[in-house]
Amino acid sequence: MTWETVIGLEAHVQLSTKTKLFSRASTTFGQSPNTNVNLIDCGLPGVLPSVNKEAFYKAIRFGMAVGSQINQTSIFDRKNYFYPDLPKGYQITQMDLPILLGGTIDIETDEGNKKTINITRAHLEEDAGKSIHDEFDGCSAIDLNRAGTPLLEIVSEPEISNAKEAVAYMKALHRLVTFLDVSDGNMSQGSLRCDANVSIRKVGDLKLGTRTEIKNINSFRFIEKAINFEIKRQIKQLEKGETVTQETRLYDSIKDETRPMRSKEFANDYRYFPEPDLLPVVISDKEMQDIRDNFPELPKDKELRFESEFGLTGYDSKILASSKSMADFFESSAKEAKNYPLLANWLIGEISAFLNKDLIGIDESKLTPANLAMLINRIDDQTISGKIAKSIFEEMYLNGKTPDEIIDSQGLQQISDDDEIEKIINAVIENNPAQVEGYKNGKDKLFGFFVGQVMKETQGKANPQVVNELLKKKLS
Repeated sequence: MTWETVIGLEAHVQLSTKTKLFSRASTTFGQSPNTNVNLIDCGLPGVLPSVNKEAFYKAIRFGMAVGSQINQTSIFDRKNYFYPDLPKGYQITQMDLPILLGGTIDIETDEGNKKTINITRAHLEEDAGKSIHDEFDGCSAIDLNRAGTPLLEIVSEPEISNAKEAVAYMKALHRLVTFLDVSDGNMSQGSLRCDANVSIRKVGDLKLGTRTEIKNINSFRFIEKAINFEIKRQIKQLEKGETVTQETRLYDSIKDETRPMRSKEFANDYRYFPEPDLLPVVISDKEMQDIRDNFPELPKDKELRFESEFGLTGYDSKILASSKSMADFFESSAKEAKNYPLLANWLIGEISAFLNKDLIGIDESKLTPANLAMLINRIDDQTISGKIAKSIFEEMYLNGKTPDEIIDSQGLQQISDDDEIEKIINAVIENNPAQVEGYKNGKDKLFGFFVGQVMKETQGKANPQVVNELLKKKLS
């Protein structure tokens, strides 16, 4: 029996505002528990919320980027449910009139084809606090720092066919919200996470199967693993003649499995009703125009500009423009570096390898655009060789030193003087008569031996181009 998977994603994007959606408490991450909280966040009697206009502007900017219908009048609702990290006993959200309707996000499938995923809606809402179950024996703790943080919940149509497409969608979303400066997209801090609605049906069936919702997945790797586990679990149940229960599940990354959290609620379980403490919020035509006038450069536009302005290949431009921090780093370095393709090669190759190994972004490293530009210029002006540049870079990466400091302290300047290199070549030829004879008798591969000997004598400092030219003359 052949099955097909249908997936819809609900992405929660934390908007990068300085204060919360309905209070003036800070949204700064990593503060001591329950310090970024005020009376409104705690839901104390008599307090009244007031809206954060910057959250609306960021939501609208996202809507413009994906082609949504933007509702300039926003109305809020109360979603009622009890949970310890929800002090008010309800969440302020948008049920009947979301700020955004429709829109599309394009992804690239494993086969290299473009696929368009439609967006159903995106609405503004406040986040809940955080329950902590593993810090104290026998009890749970509540941290309300996150309570009231502005979220844009983006709901996709159920058009995603497998776990890899789900990851591609979330990566495209991450790329977009960071370039738009809507969110920092930091998944480890909860700035971008998603709920995955997964169902299975027989190939050819038009009716959707019973879906389960996997809550709060906060990494690309876990999205793929959680969905794949759930697909296998549901198929196994259906092939045994059992039914799938509509429920909310959690993904356990240690056991690599999903487990039941609660039975799936329906909208009427939440007793939605209009938020009585907030008037409708109206965004004027002038504000809409101001948002358009200050619209940031989108990733695709940046790719094309990198090709035309810096002479990069389409491939290099695409890789650099896949990350806002990498693209910004390239542009900052390019203000001082002279060889743009070489700069791009270093960022995509050597530097990305180090960052991936340490699981950090370039903005979290000790590298600076000025130091990288200096390294590229020293390679370009032949002060150092490419090989020596790699050892210099490693020290730059670890200690944040400038290339010139490392070159001067270790005497790493490249030897480009013809007379000096010629003396070393003469000595190598004199000391290896058998290899010279072999080369002259047609063993061309021995040329690499002579290059290696010269580089060994100069501790890798000799200019490779000069070495090759002089060796060819001498050996011929």
